[in-house]
Amino acid sequence: MKIRSHFSQCQILRFSLALVPLLIGWGCQQSPPPPKPVVPVTVAQAQAAEVPVEVRAVGSIEPLQSVAVRAQVGGILKQVNFQEGDDVTEGQVLFQIDPREYDAALNQAKANLERDRVLALNAESDAKRYGELVQKDYVTREQFEKARAAADSYKSILDAGAAAVESARLNLEYTTIRAPLSGRTGSLQVKLGNLVKADDTTPLVIINQIHPILVKFAIPEQYLSDIRKFSAAKTLVVTAFPSRDGRVAVPGELVFIDNAVDSDTGTIILKGRFANAENALWPGQFVDTTVRLETIHNAVVVPSEAIQTGQQGTYVYVVDSTGVAGMRPVTAGRTSGETTVVEKGLILGETVVTDGQLRLVPGAKVEIKKSLDATSGQ
Repeated sequence: MKIRSHFSQCQILRFSLALVPLLIGWGCQQSPPPPKPVVPVTVAQAQAAEVPVEVRAVGSIEPLQSVAVRAQVGGILKQVNFQEGDDVTEGQVLFQIDPREYDAALNQAKANLERDRVLALNAESDAKRYGELVQKDYVTREQFEKARAAADSYKSILDAGAAAVESARLNLEYTTIRAPLSGRTGSLQVKLGNLVKADDTTPLVIINQIHPILVKFAIPEQYLSDIRKFSAAKTLVVTAFPSRDGRVAVPGELVFIDNAVDSDTGTIILKGRFANAENALWPGQFVDTTVRLETIHNAVVVPSEAIQTGQQGTYVYVVDSTGVAGMRPVTAGRTSGETTVVEKGLILGETVVTDGQLRLVPGAKVEIKKSLDATSGQ
């Protein structure tokens, strides 16, 4: 019994010693770290593009000219020769005031003028006759001077009568009210048949000239030097976007730079002139505007979402040919649409990450989900 027990302990010891390598090997197999996960990202290539250098602002549209049409003489409004909102041309008859009173006044002034003309002729004839008689001492010098004074007086009366005729003629012409400029009419303020007053505070109608038309906008004073420099060399293009989706673009040109910067807002007023042939711009409307200063040729651009900002400045993640991402510091320039110019740090054709940067670290393996076109931003 003792021999058997000793033998069993030996067997157990040998069996335990045999298990030691197996346990050690199993432990070694669990020690290596797991492989780094592959990060899914979206990428785009750095491409060359023509990038416009623009200043953007919100502007308001105002007519080139605006005239409040008022009556210059009073009377009953007999005719209205247009509809509200019509386009009218310069010289077109808009209103007709009852002219009978002014026609009668003109006829009376003409009659008075003819009467004064006859009297003036008689007085001049008397003065001439008295001049001959005074030479022969048939009349006194005092009588001659009275005749001469009467002739001169009638001459002044004749001039006043001619002026009265001209005034009456003008008043008669004022009963016909014409458009002072070509433009579009607004609401009619006085209806047919009403009594209108001369120079009333309420105009008959307001006409706005909308061909061409102006867009007024303010830009920060920091752009003033660039605006002045480039406008001195050429006429700057101003583009207005009357619809918020930007699908309608109306071209114009810069025609006005204000003579002072607003010290309260730090901005300066500019104006662009637009032909507005399609009536896309309307007085009082707010529009987005851009002033193009120049165009950068063959600029290296990437989608704007590829540009990241860190403690050391701006950077991008660049993916090499093996699918490994690396951090690259870059110098970002102007933004145009959905793309940004990279002035330094990238070359054409390099692949940059546009989405998924939050999960990336330098040296991470990436899985490209979708390729974007840097110039289109899609």
